[in-house]
Amino acid sequence: QGQLVESGGGTVQPGGSLRLSCAASESIADIYKMGWWRQAPGHQRDLVASIIFGGSPNYAPSVTGRFTISRDNEKNTVHLQMNSLKPEDTAVYYCQAVATIFGGRDYDYWGQGTQVTVSS
Repeated sequence: QGQLVESGGGTVQPGGSLRLSCAASESIADIYKMGWWRQAPGHQRDLVASIIFGGSPNYAPSVTGRFTISRDNEKNTVHLQMNSLKPEDTAVYYCQAVATIFGGRDYDYWGQGTQVTVSS
C-alpha cells in the first residue's frame, strides 16, 4: 500500500524557519500533484501549498511570500520551506499526493501528519 512519509516538524520561535519534507513510496504510481495542508485544533484542514508536476506552485494567501514548496528533480518528494513563522502557523501539517488511478480518476494519499508549533 502506498504511503507518504513526512519529516521536519518541531517547535520554533516566531520569526524562525522550518523545512518539512514528504516522500511518497515507490509503490504509488502516476502522482501528478503534491501539496501540504494544515489543521489547527478546532479548525478544518486547509490547503497551504501545492505543486502540479511540471507546473507552477500554488499558495494560500496567508503564507505567500513566506513559504516555498519545491520538488526534488523527477522524484515524488516535496519540501515546504517555512520562513518568518508566526504563532498562527501552529498546526498539524499533512502531506498530500494526488495520483491518477484506473478510469482516469484522482486518488488522494495522505501522510500521518507532523506537528509544527510556533511559540516563544
